[in-house]
Amino acid sequence: MPSHSPRQGYSRSDRVAEQLQRDLAQLVRELKDPRLGMVTLLDVVVSKDLAHAKVWFDVLDVDQAKPAEEILNHAAGFLRHELGRGLKLRVTPELKFFYDDTQRRGNELSAIIDQAVASDRLNHPDDEPEQAKPDLDSEK
Repeated sequence: MPSHSPRQGYSRSDRVAEQLQRDLAQLVRELKDPRLGMVTLLDVVVSKDLAHAKVWFDVLDVDQAKPAEEILNHAAGFLRHELGRGLKLRVTPELKFFYDDTQRRGNELSAIIDQAVASDRLNHPDDEPEQAKPDLDSEK
C-alpha cells in the first residue's frame, strides 16, 4: 500500500482555505452594514495549524477600502462564529482581513506604460528603415 495520499501537494489547510473563501463570500454578502459596499474576496490563506486565516479582499470604490477593512475586521468575530456553525473543524480559524490593491496598482502601472509608449511615439516618429532608403552610392 502506498504511504502517500492521493492528494499529495494539496494540503488540508489549502482545502480549508477554499471552503472558508466560499462560506465567507456568502456571509459577507449577508452583513447588514450599509457602509460596506461591494466586496470581493480574492484569497484566503490558512495557517498549518488551522488557527489563523488571512483574507484578502477588494472593493469597487477605492475610497471605501479602509472603511471596508475596518468593518470586516470588526465583524471578524461574528463571521468566525457563523463559520464555526457550518464547518466541521475542531478549531475555527481566527480571521484577519486585508485590502489587496494589486488590481488598482496594476491598472495604474498599465496606464503609465501606455502614456510612456504614446509619448515615445510622438517624440520619435517612425523613420524609414535603412534598407528602404535608396542607396545612392550603388547607382554610380
